[in-house]
Amino acid sequence: MLDVSLRRPARLAVPMLLLVALAACSNKEEAQPATDAAPAAGAGTAATTAPAASTTPAATTESVVSPQVQSMSVDQLRESASQALRDNRMYAPAGNNAVEYYLALRDKQPQDATVKSALTDLLPYTLIAAEQSTNREDFPEAQRLISLIEKVDASAPALPRLKAGVTNGIQGAATRTAQETERLKKQGEEKAQQQVELKKLADQQAKEAEAAKQIAAQQEAARQQAAEAERQAAAKREADQRAAAAARPATPAPQAAAAAAATLRPISTPAPRYPPEALRAGTSGEVLVEITVGTDGSVTNSRVLRANPARVFDREALNATKRWKFEPVAAPITTRRTLSFSPGT
Repeated sequence: MLDVSLRRPARLAVPMLLLVALAACSNKEEAQPATDAAPAAGAGTAATTAPAASTTPAATTESVVSPQVQSMSVDQLRESASQALRDNRMYAPAGNNAVEYYLALRDKQPQDATVKSALTDLLPYTLIAAEQSTNREDFPEAQRLISLIEKVDASAPALPRLKAGVTNGIQGAATRTAQETERLKKQGEEKAQQQVELKKLADQQAKEAEAAKQIAAQQEAARQQAAEAERQAAAKREADQRAAAAARPATPAPQAAAAAAATLRPISTPAPRYPPEALRAGTSGEVLVEITVGTDGSVTNSRVLRANPARVFDREALNATKRWKFEPVAAPITTRRTLSFSPGT
């Protein structure tokens, strides 16, 4: 594992050391030919040479370093690398960072120990950045940084772990995406099913409402028909009564009433209800009513002829006579009855 306990002061110190080493390397190249095997005095341990085969990658950096960087001259690369270190652009952004500039320099000057040392110093920062990109699931950036690390040192011990981390991270993200997609799909299906059920319920309610409306219309039509039939029957009874009355010979009213009364045989003649106010006041009286009995024996009409006292017992007398029932007769009969009201009875 990498030591991730690096602090900002140390991070800033490394670019400064790299600048000093880079400057020392430049002085060395100006002071002696490239074929001189002895290192220049004061160049420091960073200038120590090593066999080219042990540090130079077998593959080129074309797939990692941008073509624009590769097309730069040695001096431009050195200046750009120095400026990137001053700006703390050690490994990012892509195409404008110190690691890419030094990789391009290493391709152009594979024997430059200072460039190799700078890449070695930049490697831990790039490793940490790759791991952080993986942790935040920025997999394209993590893969770019891993490619840089692999070009710097293909045998870096952390490479297998970093690659595995990216692979596992991508697979985990894909799994989560698939699970979320499946979850959303199920939610959509459940919502669609709910919509279907709601539509069925609405259709059922609409059908029930329509059926209730039709039943109400049928009941209203039947009620109107019954009312019309009753009206016609009442009109016919009244017409029959008038016709019968017109056909009877004229007789004095008292005699006609007496004759009619003699032919009526009561079946039920309930007594009238005593008005509560009159009962409390101890009021007594009588009401003379005229009633018409239909052929079926029911009272079809009644009216008050005389009341004593007036308007005290009238209503109850009329209500009582409407409930009277007689045996059927051949023709409607009009007669008179006196209803007495006494608190003691």
